[in-house]
Amino acid sequence: MGCTVTQKERSGIINPIFNCQPAGAQYAGIGVKDCIPLVHGGQGCSMFVRLLFAQHFKENFDIASSSLHEEAAVFGGIKRLEAGVDSLVKRYPDLRVIPIITTCSTETIGDDIEGSIRKLQRMLKRDHPGRIVHLVPIHTPSYTGSAVSGYNVAVQAMVTTIAKKGEANGKLNVFTGWVNPGDVTELKHYFKEMGIDATILLDIESFDSPMMPSKDSFTHGSTTVEDIEGSANAAASIALSRYEGYSAAQYLEKTFEVPATLAPTPIGIRNTDIMLQQIQKITGKPIPESLVRERGVALDALADLAHMFFADKKVAIYGNPDLVIALAEFCREVELKPVLLLLGDENGGYAKDPRILNLQQNVDYDMQIICNADLWELEKRIKNKEIELDLIMGHSKGRYIAIDAGIPMVRVGFPTFDRAGIYRNPVIGYKGAMWLGETIANTLFAQMEFKKDREWLLNTW
Repeated sequence: MGCTVTQKERSGIINPIFNCQPAGAQYAGIGVKDCIPLVHGGQGCSMFVRLLFAQHFKENFDIASSSLHEEAAVFGGIKRLEAGVDSLVKRYPDLRVIPIITTCSTETIGDDIEGSIRKLQRMLKRDHPGRIVHLVPIHTPSYTGSAVSGYNVAVQAMVTTIAKKGEANGKLNVFTGWVNPGDVTELKHYFKEMGIDATILLDIESFDSPMMPSKDSFTHGSTTVEDIEGSANAAASIALSRYEGYSAAQYLEKTFEVPATLAPTPIGIRNTDIMLQQIQKITGKPIPESLVRERGVALDALADLAHMFFADKKVAIYGNPDLVIALAEFCREVELKPVLLLLGDENGGYAKDPRILNLQQNVDYDMQIICNADLWELEKRIKNKEIELDLIMGHSKGRYIAIDAGIPMVRVGFPTFDRAGIYRNPVIGYKGAMWLGETIANTLFAQMEFKKDREWLLNTW
């Protein structure tokens, strides 16, 4: 009995949970206004990632590629990179940031990205006087890490390159981690209710873009260059994910003496409580009655479901580590039993994560946490009857496992493309807790009706 943390048994990967590092860096890049990421590699390194973004958000995003071919393996790809930057600057007069995202090919051949950036800056100064374009080197070889570490590297690189010391602005930097537009909307609601001037890094609320009469529906992030520059002058930073942006907050603390706080990823009642209490302590702003009422509504909604429908139901969760761990904590709040957590990359620090250590100390049933896992770990355990599950939680890449096994599944995380509007609903905060609880319940209810398994309960509930 208890929680164990292990590595997967095989050296290979079958059906990976994550995409590669450049995918995460591109997700960070599209969160910045007047920014087009330039992926320094083959066309597929941007094309397939753009497809994922389009599947998840049902929107198109501008991402460029240096489009390397065979000759780059011999002569290097620097000329393609320089041509790509030159083309972007000439074509887009409002462009202010170009993250230069390396891939496995360009890291392997050893292209000198920083040297090229110095050369390109001289070119920009000569050919485009008065125009400032920030060229951000982001080293994300695909043969190590994952999309999670790529996102983290990119956020830190942009802050490192652009943040600039100036006059104190009294703002709160908020490093959201890999979230959805609905989550950013929820965070902004909290800051408005508390009267806090916050800089969202990165602000992707506008990814849920409207279709306007003007037919202008270009989708982009809303974090500006000025926002990133001003992050060095903030009163404090708070990071909502340990593995997705916290290193940028630590950089600001070390370099510009902006105090950094790491909050638990605010999924569920307890974690949201802690986050708001930390924000209250940092800013001195009280938690208003309006948020206390929202908390009460969420508690009431979850109490209607937990003991009657959730108690002792066994759940498997996979996806980004901060998301998976926070979802497991939420499940335990509502009497669900997360019995299998799959963390899909090779980060050796997971075993020392305080949240995982807390699970190991407090879980009184069998729970397995598999690091460097893939979705075959889930499929194998189900097929070999090593585990009995009542629910699966994760992104759409695991849908066929759930379908084949006849196990209900709640879609959460990235990418989610087989359910409508998932990106629009928050999973963080009190509304997120309520949405998660009710989505889990409705998923279980549909399964009860489909299998005619005590569906009569729903008549008397």
